[in-house]
Parts: sequence; C-alpha cells; structure tokens
Amino acid sequence: MNANDEEYMRRALVLAKRAAEAGDVPVGAVLVCGGMVLEAMNEKEAQRDATAHAEMLVIREASKRAGAWRLSDATLYVTKEPCVMCAGAMLAARIRRVVYAARDPKGGADGGAFDILQSPKTNHRLEVMSGVLEAEASEQLQRFFRAKR
Repeated sequence: MNANDEEYMRRALVLAKRAAEAGDVPVGAVLVCGGMVLEAMNEKEAQRDATAHAEMLVIREASKRAGAWRLSDATLYVTKEPCVMCAGAMLAARIRRVVYAARDPKGGADGGAFDILQSPKTNHRLEVMSGVLEAEASEQLQRFFRAKR
C-alpha cells in the first residue's frame, strides 16, 4: 500500500457522500496523474447519462487536461469496485494502478461478478489494490440502498 492511498481514498469518500446527497449511488473517484489530482463523483442521475460514473468522468477530464488518452502514470482511487464499463475504460486508458474500497459482488469487474481488471486476456495489466477503507465505503453504500428501499 502506498503512503497516500488512505488520504486519496478519504477524498473519494467525501465525493461519494456528495453523490448520495445528490441522489446518485455514492461513488467517488480521485485520479492522480503527472502532478494532477482530479476528482469526480457519480452523476448518472444528475446528467441522465448511464456512462456518468465517477471513474468515467475523472478519466475523461484527465485525458482532456493531459492532451492524451494514455494515462500510463495514473493511479485511480474509487470507493467501489469498478464495473465492466469503467474497468474497460481503465484498460483502454492504460491506467497504471487502481485502488478501490468496497467489493461489488453484483457488478464488480475485479472478481466481484466479472474478472476483467486482472484477466490475462487483456492487452494491458494494471496494478490493483482492494479493500482500502472498505468498511467506510461499504457502510455508505449500504446506508444509501437501505434508504432507497
């Protein structure tokens, strides 16, 4: 574990809380790349866009700012195990490392429901670290979904 992993995950958890307050699933993402630190939260409901996941939004912004689609020195912190779409974007963007908090057994792409992030069939390998501040992120998600039911 990197010395900054908990710090950046705490920032992502604050973003996730804001997403929940706005009516979106509480997922926050922080991308650290080449001196940039960018943040995003889920905005599917706000944007009425199925692709407006925190990871997708922060990857798009990083690519714009870097002027390149390759983000090969980037570390992406996210509060929930990435879904298939977000995992595909991470691989396509050549993200170096992803750190996430809570597992997603119904839709996660790091072994939760699928195993894309570490599949030997992909053309890019990224370092994956899971479970950083998992209890806090899981509680946020559980609280959000309990309130929805």
